[in-house]
Amino acid sequence: MNKPAGLPVHAGPRTGLCVEDWFPQLSRRADGPWLVHRLDADTAGCLAIALRKQPLLAMQQAFANHTARKTYWAIVRNGPTEEKGRIDLPLVRENTPSGWHMRPDPAPKSANAAKNAATTLWRVLGRGKGLCWLELTLLSGRTHQARVHCAAMGWPIVGDALYGKADAQGLHLLAQGLSLPLDPTITVTAPPPPSMHAALRACGWEPDAP
Repeated sequence: MNKPAGLPVHAGPRTGLCVEDWFPQLSRRADGPWLVHRLDADTAGCLAIALRKQPLLAMQQAFANHTARKTYWAIVRNGPTEEKGRIDLPLVRENTPSGWHMRPDPAPKSANAAKNAATTLWRVLGRGKGLCWLELTLLSGRTHQARVHCAAMGWPIVGDALYGKADAQGLHLLAQGLSLPLDPTITVTAPPPPSMHAALRACGWEPDAP
């Protein structure tokens, strides 16, 4: 499904509806549907839902062995000087009295090295005044990975109130593409939400372009 920004995938601290509230309308089977993975509430875009147990297990395996491919679009402030690159920066969850967040952990203990590892590939799709349009490919699925990696590089995502600065149009992060190695392979894309249109246009995006 194409999840709208602001809609949580499951019940949590926020009140109101979540994606799981619509599950009874997707299937009347005794078990399922199931969320295959998760998106932040403020992130729009591609979200995989399994209606049956067999594809659920196959998709979960694809995410576990990193053969599922997740591509994001992000509008960041400033942006890199190069045209493409790779971020290898471990992440760890940190709890504070006011809540929790993820933070870089550049030198994790050896016992946590694999668990905390996080890799993001990036390339520039367009540039505007003080903005940059990036394609991010997450090779690992850590919580808030795209947001923390961009912020750590000095180019926070527009509208990221937790790792950057809030914006009236919200978080400018889209789960734009998802490819699942099933039989046959499932590849889907999601259009950017209206809240991202102005910033994307400023970076050269054309709505009718593929």
